[in-house]
Amino acid sequence: MLSTYQRPVEHEVCEHEIEIKRSRFITLIGRADSEAAARDFIGAARLRFPDARHHCSAFIIHVDEANPIERSSDDGEPSGTAGKPMLEVIKGTGMLDICVVVVRYFGGIKLGAGGLVHAYGDAVRQALLSLDRVTRSRK
Repeated sequence: MLSTYQRPVEHEVCEHEIEIKRSRFITLIGRADSEAAARDFIGAARLRFPDARHHCSAFIIHVDEANPIERSSDDGEPSGTAGKPMLEVIKGTGMLDICVVVVRYFGGIKLGAGGLVHAYGDAVRQALLSLDRVTRSRK
């Protein structure tokens, strides 16, 4: 059983934006203690950016005495080019109770499958650099 892990600070949303070939990628990272909380976080991003083309997401939720819940969504991007790379980046941090949404405004230039994988992964990597974290320990 995992007794100590890092997660985002509660009630804070880390936001970061990059531009790649005229497409805007806005990354939002926050804490989600449950699958319902993660879905609420994703829904809030959709409401905040209703005119965006894509709202791709990934989350990992800690579950006591069980494997973590891991989910991702490409939200209309070609299969495996957005959600999966985002999930792999957050898995690499070892963090749990984390939800990430990358909002994309299409800039008119197609990036191709490989370009999308790099763009979504880089968007999350860069945002993680400014994420405030806390350590949760079982006492």
